[in-house]
Parts: sequence; C-alpha cells; structure tokens
Amino acid sequence: MKLVSFKAGDGLTHAGALHEKYVAGLEYPALLELLRDPVGLEHARAALMQEPQGGSYLYVPETEKKPASILDSVQPLWGEEAKGYALNEIRFLPPIPEPPTLRDFYAFEQHVKAARLLRNAEMIPEWYEIPTFYFSNTSELYGHDSDVPYPEGSMELDFELEIACVIGREGKDILVEEAADYIAGYTIMNDWSARDLQRKDMKLSLGPGKGKDFATSFGPCLVTPDELASLRRGSGASERYDMLMLARINGQEVSRGNFKDIYYSFPQMIAYASRNARLRVGDVIGSGTVGTGCILELTPAVHPWLQRGDVVELEIAGIGILRNRIV
Repeated sequence: MKLVSFKAGDGLTHAGALHEKYVAGLEYPALLELLRDPVGLEHARAALMQEPQGGSYLYVPETEKKPASILDSVQPLWGEEAKGYALNEIRFLPPIPEPPTLRDFYAFEQHVKAARLLRNAEMIPEWYEIPTFYFSNTSELYGHDSDVPYPEGSMELDFELEIACVIGREGKDILVEEAADYIAGYTIMNDWSARDLQRKDMKLSLGPGKGKDFATSFGPCLVTPDELASLRRGSGASERYDMLMLARINGQEVSRGNFKDIYYSFPQMIAYASRNARLRVGDVIGSGTVGTGCILELTPAVHPWLQRGDVVELEIAGIGILRNRIV
C-alpha cells in the first residue's frame, strides 16, 4: 500500500490510502494514529477494496499528459461537484507529520568517502564498525509540494537524497534478523543542509546542529514493504532493495544512485538504534545520502548551491517523487 497524510478542503488532517485513481480517506488524523491501531493497516486495505465514494479523493488529470507523480493531480471528489475543486484543495503532509524521533544515519560508503575527501580526510576504521547516526529536529518537517524556506544566515543551501523507513512496532534490543518486521514502510527523505553553518557545527565535535535543523522533507507517501517485495534482495543484515534514486534541480538531473548500494542495511540500523533504547511506532530512520546525492559531492559546473526559486525533485523507484520549492 501507499499511505499518505494530507489536509483536505475542510482544513483537517487525514490519513489516506493511495490507489491508482483515488485516495481513500481513512478515519485517522494522519498515519501515526493508523500505525498505532493494531488493525489500522487492515482498515486501509479494506478501504482500497471499495469504489471511491463521498469522502474519497479522486485522481483527475487536467490534461491528457500523464503527471510526473500521481499526487500532482489528486483532487477531492464530492459527487458531481468534484471537477469544481482546485487541485490545491489537497495538501500533502509528511507521511508522519510529527514522529516521536528522527534519526539520520550515514550508511552509504560512497557519500562518506566523498565528503571526507573534500576535507582531505581519510576514512576512519570506526565507520566500518558501527552504523552511526545523529538525532534531527522533528518540528520543521515538510511534505510533497510544500515550499521550504531558505535558512537565514546561510549562503550554501544543499539537498540530500535519502530513503527513510518508519517504525511500525515498538521494540528494544531488536535482533538484526528480526528487524525488518519492525518496518511499517519506506519514504523519500530530503535532509536539507546549510553547508556553511554545518562546517561551523562540526568544528565543535557535537555533530550537525543549525546546519540541519531548519528543514527536512518527507514523502510523497509511505510504501509498505510488501509492495516492494519484488525489489528486495537478501534478508537480515544483507537485505537490500534494487531501487533507482534520482535527484533533479529545476528539471535537470544532477544525481543518480541506487538503494542497493547502501553499506549498512536498515535491519542493521534498526538493531543498532534499538540497542539499550526503545524504538516507538512512528520513529523515522534515515539512510543518509546516497552517493552523488547532494551538491557537496558535485562540481560547481554540475550545479551551484541552491537559490530561492529552485525546485528540487527527489525520485525513488517504487515510491514516487518528492518535490519542494525553495522560498
């Protein structure tokens, strides 16, 4: 299933299940409450089996051209009045608008090597011993097609192409062989980074601070693992997914990678994150940046730092497109 959180024309927050042609509205205020309900996913599956009806949201393309993302042309359906509604009657939120915690890992070796090389630093042995992470801010989250404010005091704004998972079961000291069973689904993550502020943060040896906490985007939906089963390779610590990852700025492709190239799998990250600590339903775990998945790794000839008005699109096969404009 592809699950979403959104605001509708009534101004309220809803959870929904995305079908080929409609979003089935669910009786939950966003997905966190759905995931906390032991039968929430069963309710979502049942809703998808029904025909769209009053209270559903219909997919109505305005032109014959297929949109870049199915979410681009979703609008409310209220009987015969559906076509009178504007597309902006639905605003997509992050799948989990208010997660209990947000951990961002550093799991793609190519990105880590490239970032350290820029500082004339070699890889350190400890990176290969533990899948390290930092805690990020959960108050400044943005969904698909939301405008993201340019961070005050920065001149070097960057995107980061990542994939994230959402925890669907509470657990502590989770075994790596069982960790995949704790994943409710996967989504696209953009870990926006103010590189000039981040450099100052890192000199103080406490990890990312103001260089990271101003914005993180997620979306467009949360895809349950069963829908990605054909793309899965291996299990436990060796679990990988063959999923293309792309980034575009103003329509120009600037990055191309693959989820399968990750060094630490999500089961490994979950097992490490849960060591001596309880993971809760709705906790978000980011992968870290895929190789070439940020301007920091690219040459100025490929693309300069982001500016106001730039539109960043992150696409991951099997999930969709997450798009944001800098304002």
